[in-house]
Amino acid sequence: MVGSSILILNLLLPIALLVFASGFFPYKAVLPGHTYFNAEEEEEFAQHAPFEKVIFMVVDALRRLIRSGSAIPFTAHATAPTITMPRIKAMTTGSVPSFLDVILNFAESEKTSSLETQDTWLAQLQAKRGGRLVLYGDDTWLKLFPNMFTRADGTSSFFVSDFTDVDLNVTRNVPAELENDDWNGMVLHYLGLDHIGHKSGPNSPHMFPKQVEMDGIIKSIYHTLESHSHMESTLLVLCGDHGMNEVGNHGGSSEGETSPALLFISPKMRSISRGLECPISVPKGTFEYYEKVEQSDIAPTLAALLGFPIPKNNLGVAIPSLLLLFGSDKRIQIIEQNTKQFIGVLQQMFPRAVFDANLQADACADGSNDGLRLACLWSRRQAFDDDHEIQNKDDKYAALHMSFLKTAQSIMSNSASNYSTKKLYCGIIIVAVVALWAYGILAPIPLKQAKVGLWFMLMTLAYGAMMFASSYVEEEHQFWYLLASAWLWCLGMKQYGDATYTVVRDKGSRLSRSRNSLWSIMSAVVPLTIMRITRAWNQTGQKHAGELDIARGWLQAHSFFLWSFVCIAYAVVATNMPPEGLALIARWVSSTFAALLCLAAMMFKVAFTMADAPELLRGLPLLQHGILEYGDLMTQARAVFAGMLVFCVGICSSGQMGSSSTRSEGDYAMRGKQVLHNRKETITNHLTSLHAVVTLFLITQSRVTNIPLFALFELQMRAIASMDLSPTELSLTSIILQNTSFFAFGGSNAISSIDLSNGYNGVSAYNGVLQLGWANMVDIWNDDTISAGSG
Repeated sequence: MVGSSILILNLLLPIALLVFASGFFPYKAVLPGHTYFNAEEEEEFAQHAPFEKVIFMVVDALRRLIRSGSAIPFTAHATAPTITMPRIKAMTTGSVPSFLDVILNFAESEKTSSLETQDTWLAQLQAKRGGRLVLYGDDTWLKLFPNMFTRADGTSSFFVSDFTDVDLNVTRNVPAELENDDWNGMVLHYLGLDHIGHKSGPNSPHMFPKQVEMDGIIKSIYHTLESHSHMESTLLVLCGDHGMNEVGNHGGSSEGETSPALLFISPKMRSISRGLECPISVPKGTFEYYEKVEQSDIAPTLAALLGFPIPKNNLGVAIPSLLLLFGSDKRIQIIEQNTKQFIGVLQQMFPRAVFDANLQADACADGSNDGLRLACLWSRRQAFDDDHEIQNKDDKYAALHMSFLKTAQSIMSNSASNYSTKKLYCGIIIVAVVALWAYGILAPIPLKQAKVGLWFMLMTLAYGAMMFASSYVEEEHQFWYLLASAWLWCLGMKQYGDATYTVVRDKGSRLSRSRNSLWSIMSAVVPLTIMRITRAWNQTGQKHAGELDIARGWLQAHSFFLWSFVCIAYAVVATNMPPEGLALIARWVSSTFAALLCLAAMMFKVAFTMADAPELLRGLPLLQHGILEYGDLMTQARAVFAGMLVFCVGICSSGQMGSSSTRSEGDYAMRGKQVLHNRKETITNHLTSLHAVVTLFLITQSRVTNIPLFALFELQMRAIASMDLSPTELSLTSIILQNTSFFAFGGSNAISSIDLSNGYNGVSAYNGVLQLGWANMVDIWNDDTISAGSG
């Protein structure tokens, strides 16, 4: 009965997850088809458009590349999720992507991610007479827009170890394309800055040379715009698809991630340039250098500047300061076109709202409904249109339209992801039923274990309640740190009480009583002390992310201590790798092999750090000169991984031989219980060795500043293992420490904490299954794995 109940519970959990996910990640409906001008509008807009061509240059993770020139700069607001594919969707369609695009960003394919049937400024530009597009850079564009580009050379955006070739592959095509006159749109997507950020953060020594390289490319393109007659009506748009946070990652909603630069560059901009100072200084932690606009505003602005219809699903507003390139009448016409396009989206989103001038005033008294609120704004706009006595109508007319557009943009952007609350609640209810059912199964357990069950129940209820508040989700680590400290303290007090009771009951001597009490205190203090240290290792969450901590502060300033702790971590692993119970020669061979393998792994990590973050080796000439370096990074990583595989095979082989020899001796010399005990001991020894190999692999996939955590976890594990804990206490301890260690390694609930950099160790080219399906999973969850093993 219990077995069937557990089976049903395990089937219900994924069902609940799927139901909840279908409500949390709804696929947003879009208006089908494209927007078209009639023949008169097409001729009129094309005639007044100041530009005929556009070079759309995306510098991935651009955050600080703002330089002077014939340019109008802005600070673009990129809404979360701040990852490449959703941001490209926003810039090309003018819409607001949903969080479903986060999944599609990593599972890119022409079927799941394609915008081929949606209306975008690329499709509109291609539809113009003689429209041809070319692309060089991130191949995400090719997946989003198949069959859109006449010439293209794409590069994978996920191979973050490449800082150089990924950009040279773009730049080498630029001079020839600037000489060609057969295209009206060129997309250049540079990835080097983003890759440097992922590998070593925004303050990496590689960052400034890369920024200088980008500046040189922009200068070269701008010189061509000035000096070549066929490029005089070309607009250069320089932008970042997203920014990066203080550690170089992105995906979340911090200001550094959501504030990429945006520049519109052309000699024609001199007629309206305001001569803004550049560079400028802003308060630390602030990235609003210039006028702030929405990233979705790019689509209608390009439509106006190049004279094509605004994409059908656009939620952007044409940037007013750039409309100064047009006369007053034309500016009004562009704003009207933007408003007309908005009304089409509004009628789709709010089908019950009536957008006409006859809306009664009393109907507008209730402003709680977003659709009604927008309909009332539209009605006032229409009423103003019928009033011919107001002076300066053009300015007020434009201001009223802009007010309506900005309000509609804000409301529709917030409503872009309509969650299915029914499915969300249904998923939560199923999980609640599973939890109550599980507690019912656990009810008959003994009183001693029931206390653990009570802890688990309270933990589950508190954790579930916490998920209903976004601030608690962002700061989830505080919950686990507090819970872990309380649980470890209770275990320590229990251990101390049990030890004292045992000594008194056995009428032990004063000396033995003192030793038992001291050891009990130590076994309680050590895990709590390590918990406090690991808690300060990496600042995470939303409020304090990026602040100085042990990993990014003290260890980076004291390289000698960092590498001393790293050596200790490798030494601990090397000690744990050889299985116990082997013959003397076998033990010597396995110990030597383990030591050499750990040394090779450490030398790879030194070489990796020298290429990735050389500042961490400052003041250590022996390591800087690579005295034990062998081959390039890829060769070193493959050699280490091969050594781990060989060692695992050796452990498994020796385990089988040891098991068979034990059976043979047991048949003749030992009783059955002794044989069983020996088998269990052999299996335990070999599993311990395999765990050490897995630990070495996880160390290889971790940032160097996090490696000392493995030594601390080993010490914590030994202290907890010395306690007399029941299986349920061990299980709960493992669950709690898995979560605390996840945050200790710098993890969080933000997408930006996902670290792609170590997913390419030993890999020469991007492979979606290998990197994203395995290596990055290991990199993200390595701390959970080591804590589970410790438990």
